[in-house]
Amino acid sequence: MSEDNEKKVNKEETIQSETSDNKLDETSLEKKFKETEDKLLRSLAEIENQRRRFEKEIKDAFEFGSFNFAKESLAILDNLARAKNAIKTDEILKTNKDLDKFLDNISIIEKDLISIFEKNGIKKIDVNGKKFDPNFHQAMAEIEDDNSEIGTIVQEIQPGYMLSERLLRPALVGVAKKKNSKNEAKSEKKEKN
Repeated sequence: MSEDNEKKVNKEETIQSETSDNKLDETSLEKKFKETEDKLLRSLAEIENQRRRFEKEIKDAFEFGSFNFAKESLAILDNLARAKNAIKTDEILKTNKDLDKFLDNISIIEKDLISIFEKNGIKKIDVNGKKFDPNFHQAMAEIEDDNSEIGTIVQEIQPGYMLSERLLRPALVGVAKKKNSKNEAKSEKKEKN
């Protein structure tokens, strides 16, 4: 082979190797680009998820930041109701001529406190005649009652409250149950004897 031919062959080999190198570079660059794009998309998604979490935490902090304070404040309302009932049933105080004025003042305080609670999203759970729901009620007793459907609330022992959509305190209730047929049979036997 002549020198010119050798140079041509070498030149062609160099061009081919450069072309194959360029092809390798292009595929590796394309691969790196896709990896980088994937990482970027994942990072953006993570940032968006984090932003949503922070927004929810901020919203919850505003809505439920006072949860413990509200829960403990219910004791004030409970104590006012207990005091009112105790005063009404006290035999010595019943004869006092100023009893009605005093009870009216307690009722005003009680209404004001309920109004403050409602303005702040704290609402009493309605239980009268409702079906027992363990998400909102806590059964404290089963009460025999043939006039009510089984599982219906027939007595409120302590009121329950909600703070917006969150349960602040469950209502303590008495739930209806049917009279036992065994108890009825025993009581009929006793009546006959």
